[in-house]
Amino acid sequence: MLQTQTKLDTMRVRRLQKLGQVLTATDPAQARASIKQALTLSQDLHYTRGEGRALLWLGTIARREADYEQARRHVREAQQVFAHIRNWRGQGESCLELMLIEMMQGNNASAIVAAQQGIPLAEQANDAQTKRRLQATLGSIYLNLEDYKAALPILQAALKNGEQAGDKQVMMVMQNALGTLYTKQKNWAPALHYFERAQQLAIGEHDDVNRTIDEINMADVYRLQGNYQQARFHGLRAYARAVAGKDNYSLPFAELLLAQVYQAVHQPDSAIALASKSLERARQTRSKENMRDVSLVLAQAYAERREFAPAYRYQGQYLAYNDTLAGEQTQRQTTALRYGYELDKKQAQIALLTKTRQLQDQQSVRQRQQLYGLLAGLGSVVLVAGLLWRNVLLKQRANRRLNEKNEQIAGQRDALDRTLVELKGAQAQLIQKEKMASLGELTAGIAHEIQNPLNFVNNFAEVSAELLAELEEAQQQPERDIELEQDLYTDIRENLHKINHHGRRADAIVRGMLAHSNHGSGAKQPTKLNVLTDEYLRLAYQGVRSKDKSFVCDLQTDFAEKLDKVSVVPQDIGRVLVNLFSNAFYATQQRSQQEGTTYKPQVSVQTRQDADHIEIRVRDNGTGIPEPVRQKIFQPFFTTKPTGQGTGLGLSLSYDIVTQGHGGQLLVESELGRYTEFVVQLPA
Repeated sequence: MLQTQTKLDTMRVRRLQKLGQVLTATDPAQARASIKQALTLSQDLHYTRGEGRALLWLGTIARREADYEQARRHVREAQQVFAHIRNWRGQGESCLELMLIEMMQGNNASAIVAAQQGIPLAEQANDAQTKRRLQATLGSIYLNLEDYKAALPILQAALKNGEQAGDKQVMMVMQNALGTLYTKQKNWAPALHYFERAQQLAIGEHDDVNRTIDEINMADVYRLQGNYQQARFHGLRAYARAVAGKDNYSLPFAELLLAQVYQAVHQPDSAIALASKSLERARQTRSKENMRDVSLVLAQAYAERREFAPAYRYQGQYLAYNDTLAGEQTQRQTTALRYGYELDKKQAQIALLTKTRQLQDQQSVRQRQQLYGLLAGLGSVVLVAGLLWRNVLLKQRANRRLNEKNEQIAGQRDALDRTLVELKGAQAQLIQKEKMASLGELTAGIAHEIQNPLNFVNNFAEVSAELLAELEEAQQQPERDIELEQDLYTDIRENLHKINHHGRRADAIVRGMLAHSNHGSGAKQPTKLNVLTDEYLRLAYQGVRSKDKSFVCDLQTDFAEKLDKVSVVPQDIGRVLVNLFSNAFYATQQRSQQEGTTYKPQVSVQTRQDADHIEIRVRDNGTGIPEPVRQKIFQPFFTTKPTGQGTGLGLSLSYDIVTQGHGGQLLVESELGRYTEFVVQLPA
């Protein structure tokens, strides 16, 4: 009975650890609580392997939260536990985690030492995956040292090793590192090539964070080339994906990139808005490089607006951060020189010992010749000859020892050469290939929103399967524990309720997304605009009514008869229409709240065909738009709605769809307090 209870407790430890791992990305606090519970239970049970796993995962959580001292302490404790039970795999994984901690703090020398300790442990445990990732991270360190000439063959070899092993994580890291290397060398074509390959892998692995970072990397390449239209396009996609996925790691990089683009095209208002958000996030993550670059953008933007006091303040911050980073760069170069010096010193020692061995061989030959001469000339002097022979034997023994020592040194030299070659196993990042801008954004949003409930469903299903196995085992015991069985039934029932709850949650998300979906295949097709306009008008109105049952608006339509079909992307034009209708309903709601029952909201929609174009007119009798606001209405991130009710991207993206995607025009007319009318003109 005691043995059965112990087995159940160890299974509970594993369940707690798995739950903590699942929750790490979405709820770090709950994940830490679950892992700590597993650690306490493992210590009570003297379950050493479970204790080591719990400590190692606590280190991973602390590293992701940038609490490096706490992370280092947990990982070193895990190392000691794994060493005590001679668990080579656990020791190798601990060295990998320790290497990541040191690298993130810029301690490249310590990171290299951790890698050199971890690779033999991973080999001893036959843990090929950990070994490859140690080598890949080593390659990233080599790139950080900015020795690009030496880094290039190392990274290419590491990519080849990852492809042969089918390790997609290593492949993404290496492709991203090669893209970064070529970007720093201003070799744009191969840089984009590797970023796009990394993006394809990230898409296949459903790695949204890496997809966003790859999008930012491609946008930066276009920005550095002066192609600001493409840079803005990729930057907006990355920003939208980071916001939808609540990706706080990538979001400051996307904001900085867009701020640099808007500053380059002389839109200081947008640049300041984005750079201020990026600076706040960079201070939270203590990213000195981001804080330096954002300070420079803010200084330039305020100077362009002739606000010299904040411009001078941010210029001072830029110079201070730049001096700090210059010191860190010097330290990295010193580390590289010291490592190169140690390598040259080892090679010089090997050459010296090789020369010494040759001299010893020559000396041995001469001594043998002297011995033969003495034997020939002094055959009668047996005692002297014996002594001389003994002397030769002693020297030969010394030579053998020297040869053995030389072989050991040669083996160390070969091991060092192998390590240098294996350093070519390194690179990682993410890249995303450009695919149907609108569809890509919505897909990323849906994938993120639905991933959490699906993770819970999968996790509780696995836990339920384990509980059923425990229940079957308990029922087969000679002495059945009814209380234990009842507890297991209760746990299974609760898990099934949770699975049902999260399944319904996923279903609600899907239905909600489908109801508001405005993306398609991206292909143009002949479309009846009257039908499309009427459909999205009703959809938008019902959407407003679902949030405010008291809102009633008079809808008037005047559709041109025998309107020709127009070649458009229906979902994109639908997105534009929903945006315009939603803004019209919002304006009438605002005026209704101001004037009360004396005001009658009205929205009218008209289609009309001219000789060379077709028009869709959307008019409301709402609050109207002031002239200063009308001049900025199509700028990205500009909104007059309260915080949390608008992103400032709706009209900007609608303008891009109409003008760039369909070669048309999006116009606006308004009179404050009376009406607003948007006109969509599309080529006939």
